[in-house]
Amino acid sequence: MPEEDLVELKFRLYDGSDIGPIRYSSSSTVAMLKERIISEWPRDKKIIPKVANDVKLISAGKILENSKTIAQCRPPFGELPGGVITMHVVVQPSSAKTKTEKKVDDLPRKTTCSCTIM
Repeated sequence: MPEEDLVELKFRLYDGSDIGPIRYSSSSTVAMLKERIISEWPRDKKIIPKVANDVKLISAGKILENSKTIAQCRPPFGELPGGVITMHVVVQPSSAKTKTEKKVDDLPRKTTCSCTIM
């Protein structure tokens, strides 16, 4: 790969630790980055993502879409020569999403007293 086609990225985890920096082709997709993050994830962490949908990547304050390439997501200020772009990683396991979402029908109903005033 040509040198100018590579982008150096590091991924900041929820506890402040990093994965990387690692050089990627600017044509790599966000989905490919997520797969790499999962494979490189430190096993000593309390929260470990299992699939790519458990991970969200944030760069320059924007959540990156899986279908976008690094070149499409790169902020203009990331063009610094020899600069490393830091992306933040948010983990939200799909099982946690379903546990926190409660339907109105699932909530316990309170019995109420009805009074009639004549």
